[in-house]
Amino acid sequence: MKLLKTLPILLLLIVASSCTSVRVAADYDKNADFNSYKTFAFFKTGIDKAEISDLDKRRMLRAIEAELLAKGFTKSENPDLLVSIFTKERQEVNVYNNGYGGFGYGWGWSPFYNNFNNNVSTSTQGSLYIDLIDAKKKELVWQGKGSGYLSTSSNVDKKEARIKEFVAEIMTKYPPGLED
Repeated sequence: MKLLKTLPILLLLIVASSCTSVRVAADYDKNADFNSYKTFAFFKTGIDKAEISDLDKRRMLRAIEAELLAKGFTKSENPDLLVSIFTKERQEVNVYNNGYGGFGYGWGWSPFYNNFNNNVSTSTQGSLYIDLIDAKKKELVWQGKGSGYLSTSSNVDKKEARIKEFVAEIMTKYPPGLED
């Protein structure tokens, strides 16, 4: 009986925690010498094309800069790597039909005994791509992607924390080969 009472709470916690996670993946050029990259700068042309607010762009760039500095990189006017970002988002609409029905009296079906409830919820699934480009060759050498549910909150602190979480999770895949 106790299990029946705690099961819904457990399921709710699992669902809530799965919504907050960020799924990450990375791809890279196997011929690139990642040990030779020590400096970076942001690739303005690429960043300007990202279809998000300027405030969110700045939040992302600050988070990326903090992660790269923590990895020992230095920001430079003459960089080894150029950093660019790209974003995508898509709306998901979920319709849940929670209903129960009953039969009327006699042999027929009666609409008065049926109760169908439709619940509709929407959520936004977002992806952030971080591209690292060899500045001399002008070639993409590493790309990290993070996907997860975006915060719909208007709370700036929560939005900034979610962006930092996305960036930190993506940057765990750089440099390549460490997670293998």
